[in-house]
Amino acid sequence: MKLSKVVSHALRHAPWLYELELDGEGWASVDQLVDALRAKGGAWETVDREALAVMIESSAKQRFELAGDRIRARYGHSLPGRIERQVAEPPEFLYHGTAPETWEAIRVEGLQPIRRQYVHLSIDKETAVAVGKRKSTSPVLLSVAASEAAADGVEFHVGNEATWLALQIPATFIRRCAS
Repeated sequence: MKLSKVVSHALRHAPWLYELELDGEGWASVDQLVDALRAKGGAWETVDREALAVMIESSAKQRFELAGDRIRARYGHSLPGRIERQVAEPPEFLYHGTAPETWEAIRVEGLQPIRRQYVHLSIDKETAVAVGKRKSTSPVLLSVAASEAAADGVEFHVGNEATWLALQIPATFIRRCAS
């Protein structure tokens, strides 16, 4: 698979599978994209900013744009509308996939955004497991009692049709579940 194809998938069609946060204009962090691609392994283990710049410069169709520490697809998004961070009532349960060694800390401290602005949560188990596989070949699947957390004051934001965001999720609302 060509680099442009995987970057298209990440920036135009399924940013949640790469744990990317696109702003309202479709911009994502170059560092987050590089980290996500490297985590996929194989041909992507050595991808860096320079490889992205060469891909962009050598493309006749100019599908992508780099500006400072951000990158975006210029067109061709299959995501509905602009991605906005609106507060909304979440579904009863949301899911998060992570590495087994991270579970112990989450059990105590809850879900924290670490190097991101928000904790990313999936609407279904399959997507959460796919995201978790970026961190481990045997990810841990977590269930978040989202409606209960919202009732207790945790704000949830719509990321897109498959992803919800929160600043943090207290451990009280998180359970390990079978994947």
